[in-house]
Amino acid sequence: MAFILASESPRRLDLLQQIGRSPNLLLPADVDETPHPNEIPRDLVVRLAAAKAMAVAEDHPCDVVLGADTVVACGRRILPKPMSETEAKQFLTLLSGRRHRVYGGISVVGNGVSLTKCIMTQVSFKRLSDVDVNTYLASEEWRGKAGAYAIQGRAGAFVKQINGSYSNIVGLCLHATETMLGHLLGPVPKPEV
Repeated sequence: MAFILASESPRRLDLLQQIGRSPNLLLPADVDETPHPNEIPRDLVVRLAAAKAMAVAEDHPCDVVLGADTVVACGRRILPKPMSETEAKQFLTLLSGRRHRVYGGISVVGNGVSLTKCIMTQVSFKRLSDVDVNTYLASEEWRGKAGAYAIQGRAGAFVKQINGSYSNIVGLCLHATETMLGHLLGPVPKPEV
């Protein structure tokens, strides 16, 4: 029985390796991530995580598959991965001096069991100056990041306060993930010496 991560995110892979859960395979799921009309962030992230896990599990029914997704939301507004620098600037300007939420969806499928969970973390940003925003945009770190920022990088300096799981903001709540994986895979294997 293999452990498969239905993602190509290097951050999720790093987080799993941090807790001793290295996947045997990385198989990114091809799932349409477009929100449904009036879909709230919590529902979107759970639906996408489950869809990713199920898409890969269909071809690997004897394995354990982990699907995950992250949604950044300011109020009910979902801030996806920006498509341009202009959109990234709009997102950072919106988050400036405000509190927002990061929703992490986790879905584990295997052995006839399907477990899905949503983790929410509140993040407060300092008020960002034009220099803060323009310097961050020039770093290119915003590319491919929900909400246009990576907390584990330069944007960590923007964060005044976090209420909840830090690893959820990076891409995968480790506590919830390990609890779910432990249910299907058993305890973390002992390190090889």
